Amino acid sequence: MFVKTAFAAALLQTTSIALAQSFTPLVSKSFTYTNLPYQADPDVGERGVQTGYNICNSTTEGQDSLCQTAIINSVDDFCLWGSPEPNGLIGNVEGEVVAWCTKPGRGTRVIPAGAITGLTFVKTPDYVQVTGLIHQTYLDIEVWDAGGELDPHGSDQRGNPLGGLLFTNAFASSNGNPNTYVQAVEWHSFMGGDTFCLKACDPSGPNAARYCDHVYDRLGCYYNAPASYAEGVFESCLGDSQDFPGVYTGANGVVSTYTQLPESLGPITYLPYAPKPPATSQCSQFTSSDLFSGAPAPTPTA
Repeated sequence: MFVKTAFAAALLQTTSIALAQSFTPLVSKSFTYTNLPYQADPDVGERGVQTGYNICNSTTEGQDSLCQTAIINSVDDFCLWGSPEPNGLIGNVEGEVVAWCTKPGRGTRVIPAGAITGLTFVKTPDYVQVTGLIHQTYLDIEVWDAGGELDPHGSDQRGNPLGGLLFTNAFASSNGNPNTYVQAVEWHSFMGGDTFCLKACDPSGPNAARYCDHVYDRLGCYYNAPASYAEGVFESCLGDSQDFPGVYTGANGVVSTYTQLPESLGPITYLPYAPKPPATSQCSQFTSSDLFSGAPAPTPTA
């Protein structure tokens, strides 16, 4: 019995080591939009398996879709991460969130009419970003949830959501072809408090990982993706790139980097700087009906 038990333990250890050695972080995986695997994350870890899928088409589209491939192209063509089930808390479902998009045809859920109440899309030299205000219950997020960060990292490097991918045709490498999608390997998003932000950093730039940093998960949209977040404003702009998240210039002109306090020390009650939205230009203004006239009727969950 001891020999069999010892052999089984050794086999399990060997298998675990082999799996660990073969593991590839999500940000180290490269995909083509037209040739995606069914699931970008084939691994089985402490958080289990990827619950959704990355091949999304007409057979997966609908308000129960589990598509985990998102898009960010323009002011009227982007996706946000929402709960797969009604009244979801982002902290509880971060590994399972699914794509909710502004347009049908992506194989995803479609953001209901009236959900987004303010929106700014901005294209900068280093990233594209969408920020704004939203009735988060329309994306099945619990009404009082303050939310949290979603990104392609996570503590286990499998991403939140597990296997979640983001593509865009807005980068220069698409050469203006709307059908040429580039994987935004580095991105970050916050959902909660009826506020949203999603930033996709250009992989051809030297600072993609810094503009889409993922270490300020307690600071939310306003500090990670500073913008106006204005109710009733729907606009698309060009813009300067922001300061790297956490980097700020004090009144004395000294550039400093903020270190986020761990949750074990309690709530963050003081920050040494205020968020500074970067300058924008060439803004085009819209109304909600201009952008989302074909959206389905809402079915609020709270």
